[in-house]
Amino acid sequence: MSVKEKVLEKVSIEELLSSNYEIILFNDDVNTFDHVIDTLIDVCDHEPLQAEQCAILVHYTGKCGVKSGSYKELEPQCSKLLDAGLSAEIQ
Repeated sequence: MSVKEKVLEKVSIEELLSSNYEIILFNDDVNTFDHVIDTLIDVCDHEPLQAEQCAILVHYTGKCGVKSGSYKELEPQCSKLLDAGLSAEIQ
């Protein structure tokens, strides 16, 4: 017989909420690659190659996580992506 142990860890709520969020960018038929790449560089501080890779992933897979962090820091960035006409949400 095997014995299974359950280990309970004390984790603060702030620690749980601090970096468990991600901005997900979704594919659309409206925006050009250049617009998506330029917006990711401006809003998410991506390097050009990183922004291009995200744009390609979004195009071929339908979505891509483009930024992770706390909800508080991602909310204004997600709003800027939406204002630029991109489809994004925080998950």
